[in-house]
Amino acid sequence: MPQFSKGIARMTAPRPVCFVVFLLCLGALPAFAADLTVERLFAAPDLSGPTLRGAAFTPDGKRITYLRAKSDAKDVYDLWAYDIGSRRHALLVDSSRLATAGQALSAEEEARRERQRTSSLGGIVEYDLSADGRHILIPLGGDLYLYDLGAPAGRAVRRLTETAAYETDAKFSPRGRYVSFVRDQNLHAIELASGREIALTTGGGGLVSYGMAEFIAQEEMNRNTGYWWSPDEAYIAYARVDESAVAEVERFEIYADRIAVVKQRYPATGARNAEVQLHVAPLGGGAAVQVDLGANPDIYLARVKWFPDSSALAVQRQSRDQKTLTLLKADPASGIARTLLEEHSDTWVDIVDDFVFVSDRGDFLWGSSRSGFQHLYLYAPDGTLRHAVTSGEWMVTAEDRGDSLRAIRGVDRARGLVYFIANLASPIERQLYVTSWRRPGEPRRVSQQAGWHTVRMSPDARYYLDTWSDSEHPPTVTLRNVDGRARDVLVANALDAAHPYAPYLDSHQPAQFGTLEASDGQTLYYQLTLPKGLQPGKRYPVIVEVYGGPSVLGRVRNAWGNLYREYLAQSGYVVFTLDNRGTAFRGMKFDTAAWHHLGSVEVEDQVRGVEFLRTLPFVDPARIGIWGWSYGGYMTLMCMTQAPGHFAAGVAGAPVTDFRLYDTHYTERYMGTPAENPAGYEAASVMTHAEGLAGPLLVMHGMADDNVLFTNSTALFKRLQDLGKPFDVMVYPGAKHGLTRHADTGPHALSMVKRFFDEKLK
Repeated sequence: MPQFSKGIARMTAPRPVCFVVFLLCLGALPAFAADLTVERLFAAPDLSGPTLRGAAFTPDGKRITYLRAKSDAKDVYDLWAYDIGSRRHALLVDSSRLATAGQALSAEEEARRERQRTSSLGGIVEYDLSADGRHILIPLGGDLYLYDLGAPAGRAVRRLTETAAYETDAKFSPRGRYVSFVRDQNLHAIELASGREIALTTGGGGLVSYGMAEFIAQEEMNRNTGYWWSPDEAYIAYARVDESAVAEVERFEIYADRIAVVKQRYPATGARNAEVQLHVAPLGGGAAVQVDLGANPDIYLARVKWFPDSSALAVQRQSRDQKTLTLLKADPASGIARTLLEEHSDTWVDIVDDFVFVSDRGDFLWGSSRSGFQHLYLYAPDGTLRHAVTSGEWMVTAEDRGDSLRAIRGVDRARGLVYFIANLASPIERQLYVTSWRRPGEPRRVSQQAGWHTVRMSPDARYYLDTWSDSEHPPTVTLRNVDGRARDVLVANALDAAHPYAPYLDSHQPAQFGTLEASDGQTLYYQLTLPKGLQPGKRYPVIVEVYGGPSVLGRVRNAWGNLYREYLAQSGYVVFTLDNRGTAFRGMKFDTAAWHHLGSVEVEDQVRGVEFLRTLPFVDPARIGIWGWSYGGYMTLMCMTQAPGHFAAGVAGAPVTDFRLYDTHYTERYMGTPAENPAGYEAASVMTHAEGLAGPLLVMHGMADDNVLFTNSTALFKRLQDLGKPFDVMVYPGAKHGLTRHADTGPHALSMVKRFFDEKLK
């Protein structure tokens, strides 16, 4: 068993990055002293206050549409709009008024929402805007509705479909003549002027689907659609997915009152993927053509985009080993494709979301980490590199997984400017910057407040919607001019006596941020929240909250949001989070540190964090626990088994226990295949290290998890039983991977975590 303590270099003293003083003037408020409860975290109104979900400028730039939670149901959303000219908000569609709102989700839609992390939400969870800015497409309860912003309120909603089947992935065509959607694994469109429905494909069913994103695309590639309109509406490109080659996994979804036998086509690492083809059909009639994606069918269809003049498709093809990403230019009439550019890496190449056309003839911006850090490059339409647009030891990077992984927020073609999000100021912040793509120079920072900015820019790049928070202030939403000056505050969200969080202000524990040094000299960021009522000379238990997985945004952020940490701190715990090497958006050296040997340097870094905690006078070094979900559950197990002297107790939620049980795209990106890297897979398996478990362990898992299959936990149970190791289990009938987000399972799960630590650490 590795003894990490022997290999740890001298621990550097923590360098404070941002110990934010709680700025609210508490003297002006009534005296509050309530502590948070888990039940309150899930209750309405939302403790973080109101915010705007899925905010978007209408194409004409006159309105901002958004989803807003009901006051009495924080996870059920209605459609609203803000008129920029009049500065007024208006409820457009109350989800409860549409008759089919309560219809059960189809299996396809349920899986799609689970992949998009919206399965815990209700009401209107998505919508689309027409090109003329007048109409809004609303999927609800399996049917489609059209809202006319120019019609009187009583006649504004038009129902487009009323079928027993479930319409998914609905969107407007680029010019607004059609609404397209997938039904029963086939692609359909409705011509809005006539109401005529067109079946664009007819061969879908069983193991073959048209216009749908396969499991791997949704879960691991952040591609949630399987079809793409040409800008002139002359063509529609779509994926044909054949899962025949994918191994069928028979698993049991155990519910409270029944057991469902599910036969799932699950592409486990090293095994065969679905075969995905790309076809293009002319809307005016005629046969569809297949796009030539190359001689090797064992590839990933990563992204599809049309050139602005509809003359060609731009297709990102990723090799099976993910070390090569090719941008193809394909003729829609013939399907013939040629290479525009290729990206290569000895580890992996990320799919490029920062791919934006900046001229009608096809000049484009392209994001690449070829320098070791993600930056923007300008290319000619034929794939010729013109020059780098940004550079330096920082990342052009998205705000979050959320609405988009694209860092580019807006383009001003006339002035040759690109607006983008980056972590130049700090890896734990996101700020908006601007630079010229024609004559690149040092980027100019547009946003000013330290913290986390999520930006949506108007189509003409005249102004932007700025959602800002820091660790001590919930999100405010401000409409700003492109120079950063405020035009109007849409959501002030002030922490005053009327705010939902007001009763808990006196109990609030501010976050501290700092840095440590990894064994290779790289910087590790941490966040520390101290227990309520800290008494000098007293030592407290610690809960280390971990995720730690590769290619995922770090958990250490100068942003509002994790009130469960607050709950634990108010319950008497020191709460500590450290972003270990392998966490995303820190540069390729940092990001790829665990390549081909997951569960190694990540554990080393978490141990380094514990060594730091042991130097703090208020920490009890014998009472340090660790907990996490998904990859964080895996990290909990690896820390508990590889470094048992550092962690006194652990809670592992929905953990991968053996990466041979996980899917192709994710696992092979970091580990290769089991045949290529057998020693790496063996070392990365929890079962290999299970004998080292010495402290109390709780394993939690949903019994209908279709992402990290429940088999991961049952395999661990058997291994620990064979070793005679005591452990505790909490399983959730019918629950899937995101059970902690759901109001029916989340409160119990999070309460269980605390109850376990109360028993083992207190």
